[in-house]
Amino acid sequence: MTISAMASSSSGRRGATRQKVFEAAVALIAEQGFSATTVDEIAERAGVAKGTVYYNFASKSVLFEELLRHGVALLTASLSGAAEESARAGGSQVDALDAMIGAGLGFIERYPAITTMYVSELWRANNDWTGVLRVVRQDAVAVVEKVLAAGVASGEFSGEMDVPLTASAMIGMVLVVALDWRTFQPDRSLADVHAALSLLLQGRVATRR
Repeated sequence: MTISAMASSSSGRRGATRQKVFEAAVALIAEQGFSATTVDEIAERAGVAKGTVYYNFASKSVLFEELLRHGVALLTASLSGAAEESARAGGSQVDALDAMIGAGLGFIERYPAITTMYVSELWRANNDWTGVLRVVRQDAVAVVEKVLAAGVASGEFSGEMDVPLTASAMIGMVLVVALDWRTFQPDRSLADVHAALSLLLQGRVATRR
């Protein structure tokens, strides 16, 4: 095996290990919170040695920050992709927002533990993650703000709209409704929940003609 092949193999193994640690940490933190989760528990859940966790992440705090950034980056990419696909199909800005609602619900259905972890820490008073949470939250909100601002500029949405606050409200609505759905109404389909939020969007965001 060549040196480059060995390096590639080593990088692949480390990536797989980090992913296992990520998944274990997300599940545990979603279940019991950051403070109550220990590195020993993360290592046991991931099936690796405690030293392996520290080899890949300098501390539990560093691991959690990376988890937050990774999870919200996935959500942001889903929202952006949905908006771009809607635009390519010739949809309106309301269509783009509706597509992002669907993408957000789909993300939460695929990654419920990431969402639970993010929301629990986002609204936990006096946590250590305010700075990181502010940054990653703004990344997701900015995607929605862009569509809302375009709708205001085109006249599709009311010029009186508070774009930043409306964008935050939409993100919060999707997160809270989705968590309620997954926890208390799991028998409802994603399409059913999406349809209900679509009606709310059409009635409250679009300019009445």
